[in-house]
Amino acid sequence: METNRTRPSRLPGERSHHRTRRLCTTLLALTAAGGLLLTGCGAGGGGSNSSDSDASNRTGFPAPAVPSGGEQNNGQSSDADQDGEQTSTPADKIAPSPDYLSTFALDVDTASYGYARRVLADGERPDPSTIRPEEFVNSFRQDYDRPDGNGFTVTVDGARTDSSNWSLVRVGLATRTADDTDERPPAALTFVIDVSGSMAETGRLDLAKKSLDEMIDRLRDDDSVALVTFSDKAETVLPMTRLDGHRGQVHDAIDELETQSSTNLGAGVETGYATAGEGLRKGATNRVVLISDGLANTGDTNADSILDRIADERRDHGITLFGVGVGSDYGDALMEKLADKGDGHTAYVSNDTDARKVFVDQLPQNIDLTARDAKAQVAFDPETVAQFRLIGYEDRKVADDDFRDDTVDGGEIGPGHTVTALYAVRTRPGADGHLATASVRWLDPNTRAPHEDSGQLETDALHDSLSSASPRFQVTAVAAYFADTLRSPEDDEGTLPGNPGLGQLAARAHTLAKKTEDTDVRQLAEAIDEARRID
Repeated sequence: METNRTRPSRLPGERSHHRTRRLCTTLLALTAAGGLLLTGCGAGGGGSNSSDSDASNRTGFPAPAVPSGGEQNNGQSSDADQDGEQTSTPADKIAPSPDYLSTFALDVDTASYGYARRVLADGERPDPSTIRPEEFVNSFRQDYDRPDGNGFTVTVDGARTDSSNWSLVRVGLATRTADDTDERPPAALTFVIDVSGSMAETGRLDLAKKSLDEMIDRLRDDDSVALVTFSDKAETVLPMTRLDGHRGQVHDAIDELETQSSTNLGAGVETGYATAGEGLRKGATNRVVLISDGLANTGDTNADSILDRIADERRDHGITLFGVGVGSDYGDALMEKLADKGDGHTAYVSNDTDARKVFVDQLPQNIDLTARDAKAQVAFDPETVAQFRLIGYEDRKVADDDFRDDTVDGGEIGPGHTVTALYAVRTRPGADGHLATASVRWLDPNTRAPHEDSGQLETDALHDSLSSASPRFQVTAVAAYFADTLRSPEDDEGTLPGNPGLGQLAARAHTLAKKTEDTDVRQLAEAIDEARRID
């Protein structure tokens, strides 16, 4: 039984990484070689980090020993419960083999949260399948330190919840501040615009046109723009055009956009990438910006096959995809998958305020890149951690041993971005000492040279309660609990430890909105109020 006490296990329902005894042995060998995990320079809470492109100089704490005799307890995984008593849990509810690593590709999507707000404002509860907690969490400003150049800072902190021995641990990654005065490479943007019949609804094509006009005015003279439209077929309305002396021509092309018939999104993406490839600019950020309600009903509607047809442009030329969703009816699944597979991210806009935020205020981070194929790996110490669960990121998981395989796809991140991963962690009764090491690996956007940073968290750095944590940490927790509740409509309190339910979440959100004086937090409080009214 003692061997079980030294292996953290996933929460019930968490998907296994399918570790095997052979892989555990491999992990032991890699760790012994000093290369599997990173350790930060400083101990304690947020902000301790280090950077080095040569991971061979780093060491990590050793992996747990592989048990003799294979699977534990004939398919039962045993662990200590909150009071230190031994409990038995079916093997299909907990990872069947030792695993204290969590690895995922970075993601800065926010569309799930934006669309949920829209649905709630319309008096309906969002479909649980559209709720991605990481996109709720990543929709809010954070308090992380930022690096001076490309790359990331790593912040690791946490707070204990009201549930015995459970804590929320926040892993925060931040890129340099986005500043319009910064030198950045020129941008070559191909806008792929849905002009199908469904885009005639107010708040779709009209909002897209207004947003594009504002964005064009904010771009620089050395930036380039192309326009592609699609309905039942796709058409290049404007080839790649330098803005210097041609802004009027671009505005005229936008003004002439009108809705037509059905939605052949596959043709639009394929033509968009072909246009971007023809207008490719070396040394520039080449990006396709897809604006659509995602309601494809003609031609190819499968994200994988759509992107397979434009693989050369994506892989050879490094053209990335930024998806912007619109409309009360929205094809969330298709747009999200296209962005993930297209090395990009998604946002959702429902009104002028949202559009200005995405196309104007966040312009640098949505067109520039500071990191390619970025991945994170968090190692929980088996001496102090009994269970853990990554909240969200189900579609972004990466095999643990692929963390340092730079051929495995990660996330593309721009300046001004923060990426937050929140974990529910159950510590062992009386646990004291090292709790977790978080590492991030990315490729330089220009040279593709690999780099890494890491940070650590000790148990004594955990805040005693969520209310004693920083306001931004509290906002993160409220957003995660809100998403958890929306994913579990039959249970007002969700499934995460410490979830207080919609009533207390609304009260906390309103208090935090006043404390932070943040419009985004106020909108979160209003969204929770809407959910309570619907219930």
